[in-house]
Amino acid sequence: MRKFLALMLTLASVGFAATSAEAKAAVSADSVGAVNVSKAAPAAAQIWRGRRDRRRARVVTQSRLVRRGRQVWRETYQVRYLPNGRTQTRLISRVRVR
Repeated sequence: MRKFLALMLTLASVGFAATSAEAKAAVSADSVGAVNVSKAAPAAAQIWRGRRDRRRARVVTQSRLVRRGRQVWRETYQVRYLPNGRTQTRLISRVRVR
């Protein structure tokens, strides 16, 4: 009996989720059946921005601690990730910590 009730409850919750998803889809469409363009425009803009960003180099600043003997230095690097997969690394500063 418990298994039967659990099965019925699971099927009812799945059916409820499916009908609510259909209701949301019906609300977002116009009376003609076309999707509202003002809501679709930001997604298209994001796609184009992503494609444009892939053509540009991405620049990240990183720092690390380097030990040479008893001395510890903090080196700050600028790493440039190029669109073709290569990286360029440039040392910006080196400061003694201890």
